[in-house]
Amino acid sequence: MMHTADMLKVFAPYREDAIVIPGRGGRYWTDLTTCPSLDVPLGDPAMGGHAGFALGVALAQPGRKVILFDSEGDILMSLGMLVTIAEQQPANFYHFLIDNGCYATTGGQPVPNADNIAYDMIARGAGYPRAFAFDELEQFSTHLPDILGKPGPVFVALKVAAEIENAPIGRRRRWQTRTRDQVVKDFRAELGLGS
Repeated sequence: MMHTADMLKVFAPYREDAIVIPGRGGRYWTDLTTCPSLDVPLGDPAMGGHAGFALGVALAQPGRKVILFDSEGDILMSLGMLVTIAEQQPANFYHFLIDNGCYATTGGQPVPNADNIAYDMIARGAGYPRAFAFDELEQFSTHLPDILGKPGPVFVALKVAAEIENAPIGRRRRWQTRTRDQVVKDFRAELGLGS
């Protein structure tokens, strides 16, 4: 499995004059970019908002490649955008999905069924003519020039390690350590109702 920063370092030399929308999945991009005037960081719009925005940029700028570093959380919140992008067929659109298996921006909650989702197959089923999946940096590096040489829309699913500060909910220390019965008993005692 690869790390997001390493994947972006591999991508950086192939950027050329493309417009890059780092999305939630490309947070390390701002440290690597050599042309920030062509970067369009959106901050954190509603989950699912990056793909629609990137499609609009691609349609408005047909003479320039548009690169989106998306996240699986965003894709899952707006699966309909895959169908819309495929229907519009923007030849300059390159959709990179950074899949870390969790909702990192909201605390690291695990994505349901994360290990079994084939996002490249979902994109292909939605109508993307070209869709790829990589989980090893060397394999991605080898195929990247060919992928960027193909007309869009192109979808590339990249499995990366989860790099978050918060542990997924199932691994966190519970904040509520009292049992339900203890809470009721304490509440009743506070109201003077006895146990």
